[in-house]
Amino acid sequence: MKYLCNYHFVWVPKYRRGILIDEVAEYTKEVLKSIAEELGCEIMALEVMPDHVHLFVKCPPRYSPSYLANYFKGKSARLVLKKFPDLRKYTGGKLWTRSYFVSTAGNVSSETIRKYIEERWVKEGEED
Repeated sequence: MKYLCNYHFVWVPKYRRGILIDEVAEYTKEVLKSIAEELGCEIMALEVMPDHVHLFVKCPPRYSPSYLANYFKGKSARLVLKKFPDLRKYTGGKLWTRSYFVSTAGNVSSETIRKYIEERWVKEGEED
């Protein structure tokens, strides 16, 4: 089967707290990579910013975008909060907000999205 299902997801911690830093950010990346592998998805770009996550993935068409968003957010929240239980006091017990952004991307704009995510990292890193 041939397919091209690329999705750009963005989601934020509860109250948009800037808690995704240092070892929390690194662990969150590891967790998201393992979830992608479990689902048979290929990560095209991934950035964990202090107050949001960008995930650009190519996934099999058997998964709907809403399923993917909820699976990535749900499983990552459980694993991250298990490893860093102190985060609960900043987020009211839940790691992520209920909402998320998703857009689909064809082959032509995949590179554009990847560059955007990388450039956001540089721009937001400069604001510190």
